Amino acid sequence: MKLYIKNMVCSRCIMVVKTELEKLGLQPLDVQLGEVELAQGANITSSLDQIEAALHKFGFELLTDKKKQLTEQIKTAIIELVHYPAEALKINLSDYLSGRLHLEYAHLSTVFSDTEHNTIEKFFIQQKIEKVKELLTYGEQSLSEIAYLLNYSSVAHLSTQFKKVCGVTPSVYKAGQFSGRKPLDEV
Repeated sequence: MKLYIKNMVCSRCIMVVKTELEKLGLQPLDVQLGEVELAQGANITSSLDQIEAALHKFGFELLTDKKKQLTEQIKTAIIELVHYPAEALKINLSDYLSGRLHLEYAHLSTVFSDTEHNTIEKFFIQQKIEKVKELLTYGEQSLSEIAYLLNYSSVAHLSTQFKKVCGVTPSVYKAGQFSGRKPLDEV
């Protein structure tokens, strides 16, 4: 049986969810960002309220609505793509999501927009900008290296998009005159 959980964005989230489920006597077979696989005969119907309460303490939400579950899967796929890439981000987003979730992109886009009141593309851009903020904060890479890593066509394109989302240029942000990183679950 699968549980879908909102606001899981990092490996610490996985650890917390796994620990909380184990405290409730459930033995998760697999815990990934946004999803938990429980053993096939696990009777959790009587435990759903307990699971919900345990997860809620840490800012997680148990998702039972199919559209919200799919939306969370889309968000998780984008977060993994942007924040935990295996290589430079050189992939067509619609192809990536369709292949990963085995659904037509038009359907994914409609469900996401209906649920989030935002487009997949805007969410993707917001995630990329949060990654840019993170990389600028560390100061280990130049803006042109960051632009390449996140598949921007140029530094100018990255800077324009950054300013549109944040209201300041990457240079102003890096100089420390602006703060505003958001937790991934709030983007």
